Amino acid sequence: MDREFIAGKNPVIEALKSNRDINKIWISEGSNKGQMQQIIKLAKESKVLVQYVPKQKIDQMVKENHQGVVAQVAAYQYAEIDDLFKLAEKKQEDPFFIILDELEDPHNLGSILRTADAAGVHGIIIPKRRAVGLTAAVAKASTGAIEHVPVARVTNLSNTIKELKERGLWIFGTDAKGSQDYRTMDGKMPLAIVIGSEGKGISRLIKESCDFLVHLPMVGHVTSLNASVAASLLIYEVYRKRHPQGE
Repeated sequence: MDREFIAGKNPVIEALKSNRDINKIWISEGSNKGQMQQIIKLAKESKVLVQYVPKQKIDQMVKENHQGVVAQVAAYQYAEIDDLFKLAEKKQEDPFFIILDELEDPHNLGSILRTADAAGVHGIIIPKRRAVGLTAAVAKASTGAIEHVPVARVTNLSNTIKELKERGLWIFGTDAKGSQDYRTMDGKMPLAIVIGSEGKGISRLIKESCDFLVHLPMVGHVTSLNASVAASLLIYEVYRKRHPQGE
């Protein structure tokens, strides 16, 4: 069985009770009695997403007896927001975080982790719902960077952005319309950059929470860049501002 998954009622219950980081739980349609009620209750308390699917889908996910329930656990432990600030403080640098708004592709998250590690980002923040978590696929795509860049998973991105602002950070979002050129960013200030999802970009509510909106100039025929490519350009723009050549 893939190391990402825990199957069976008792193993899933124990994983929930131990506060292990769980990305998602799948329950066979119609299975909502006995211990399954306990799983549903614990998942709700822990704000873990539960999805009801046909039994055949769970059969395809795991080989052993799953009793109608399987949980996808995080390949790596999540950090807390305070951990990101502590890392910046330890390096004696102004905080520099990346916020991912409902990014779904594990390869994009893995690539962003690689760039974040290379350029000295102090941490990445992702939402619990409708977004890829720290799966084995992400770990593989990161080629080891997942070991060095803390990732915090939060219930509400809007509230988290508000908290970051209260703690002195400026929030930059990416938006193709009515925004300033990304090269005008003041990368030396304490900041976080928001990267939107592959299809929809940054959600309206998150966009309204940003202090600045920047865009990447486009002179070709395509209208947007891959999320991980856009993130890399923005991350290295901050690096360039913080580490001018010759200093």
